[in-house]
Amino acid sequence: MRLYRMGEMAMSARQETAAANAQALRQELIELLDRLTRGRQGKLPTAIPGLGINRFDAPQPPRHVIHDPVFSVIAQGAKQLAVGETLFEYDPMHSLLAAVDMPVLAEVTQASRERPYLGLRLDLDLECIGELLRDPGLPAIATGETAGGLSVSDLETPLLEACVRLLRLLETPADIAVLAPMLRREIFYRLLRGEQGARLAQIASQESHAHRVAAAVRRLRERYAEPLTITELAAGVHMSVSAFHHHFKAVTAMSPLQYQKRLRLQEARRLLLGEGLEVTLAAQRVGYASLSQFSREYRRCFGLSAQQDRQRWRRGERSQSVGAAAPR
Repeated sequence: MRLYRMGEMAMSARQETAAANAQALRQELIELLDRLTRGRQGKLPTAIPGLGINRFDAPQPPRHVIHDPVFSVIAQGAKQLAVGETLFEYDPMHSLLAAVDMPVLAEVTQASRERPYLGLRLDLDLECIGELLRDPGLPAIATGETAGGLSVSDLETPLLEACVRLLRLLETPADIAVLAPMLRREIFYRLLRGEQGARLAQIASQESHAHRVAAAVRRLRERYAEPLTITELAAGVHMSVSAFHHHFKAVTAMSPLQYQKRLRLQEARRLLLGEGLEVTLAAQRVGYASLSQFSREYRRCFGLSAQQDRQRWRRGERSQSVGAAAPR
């Protein structure tokens, strides 16, 4: 009985030590991001390729954006992302993985001057992830059914620690060239070994349906204004129409045509508000032959007609992002 109790005490002590270590890492992540972003706002680039950092001193209203393929972590604050009918919420206890370009409705829900929203984002390097998958030292990953392209999971301590070490390099720039590639590789390794492993492996594995869907998504982003058909898209990634439609919706939560429509509308909004194009010209530029159809779909997506949206923007009520780039 005494040995059993000693074992329990030792286990409890290890758990307390692990919890204290995780809390110390979270606090260091907050302090690092606060120092690195002080005096600035928004989505900020860094000297490390593929790594960006975020700071907002107030909540940000919902924005229609395209979320690039990234891994992201919140150090302080909280965010919501809506993909189709699914709502994702994440905070400092969780991380987010967007495996493909995803049209989302994004909102920073918790931020203030005293406790700003702070986060980091790391672009996914599918070539590096593919190399890891081919490494014989990596345990086999069961990929299973095609998974959604965006998910939120618990932030495990080894992954948090690797993120903190990557951020530390921004304060010792001379170390970036040598150490940053190794730490990025470690982060991708930790992701593959964790809860997100199957999802990430599907996208990086060239034989998978998810990888083929990702290729079709890239084609849609490059040629969104062209009248592409599902048959053409499916043939381009060597899938039957029915299989392509099924797996595309499993990954993106929308059909290929719905996805193309969202891309067109978001680019039209950027042209209207960011470049000042007239409504008719913007509609034509993104591939709409019918102005009435464009107007209906624009209002359905953004809650205002294109003309009303322009007028509000000109009055200075610029509460929503006009770009199609992701809030990572």
